[in-house]
Amino acid sequence: MLNQTSSFQSTGGKLYLVPTPIGNLDDMTFRAIQILKDVDLIAAEDTRHTQMLLNHFDIHTPAISFHEHNTAERIPQLLSKLQSGQTIAQCSDAGMPSISDPGKELVAACTEDDIPVIPLPGPNAGLTALIASGLTPQPFFFYGFLDRKHQQQVVELEELKNRPETMIFYEAPHRLKKTLKTMQEVFGKERRVVLARELTKRYEEFLRGTLADANEWAQTQEIRGEFVILVAGNDHPDQDDNQPMGSPIEQIDQEIENGLSTNAAIKLVAKRLGIKRQELYKEYHQL
Repeated sequence: MLNQTSSFQSTGGKLYLVPTPIGNLDDMTFRAIQILKDVDLIAAEDTRHTQMLLNHFDIHTPAISFHEHNTAERIPQLLSKLQSGQTIAQCSDAGMPSISDPGKELVAACTEDDIPVIPLPGPNAGLTALIASGLTPQPFFFYGFLDRKHQQQVVELEELKNRPETMIFYEAPHRLKKTLKTMQEVFGKERRVVLARELTKRYEEFLRGTLADANEWAQTQEIRGEFVILVAGNDHPDQDDNQPMGSPIEQIDQEIENGLSTNAAIKLVAKRLGIKRQELYKEYHQL
């Protein structure tokens, strides 16, 4: 049986999900400003960051922190306020709540308790970059941030390399070089890529080319700004242009040279070749 919750007919507490600008404050909508003024409380990823936004629009609603490190503590407190009839706006530092930002746990808790969750449309870095990228805009596959560890990145990208959709990733400036290098390692040098940085800000920039071009650029630049990485889908998933050559043992050694641990390399090669990991483990270690 479907669980039906009316967003606006309920007279009790409501949770509003309020997107905030990803750079240019003029992207804040009239409705978002009014909601932040009208609610009883704002749950903000970083209250100091959000306070600058509130000051800019002359909003005096009280705010408390709600982020990945205090989720367990905050959710019962926020639910109690909502159950008592208060209205709360949840926002992250930039962009859409829950999209590579805090929010999903609170939304899940509210839906469990039949508390209306009301989303507002607004800024999103991934879609903003996608429509100007020049790559096929739909279908697309949003991934967000890859794991920070190289060997885990390889595993994640191996799962994605044959997807036909344009793929959207986020990355911090200090990790961009390593991530692009890993993408080239898995996707191949010729895969098309678009780097979008500082979206909606003064130094907004799009860099378009292949992964080889992007890696060459990254090695000679001082990397600044938050990045959206858009990677073209695989037009020929049945042809692996970047398939490693050599025997399984040689492939394992190559992956270890690329930075994987021995066990991670064995697991990756076993999956790539469709053989049992235990058998390859024994063969590699000559057991």
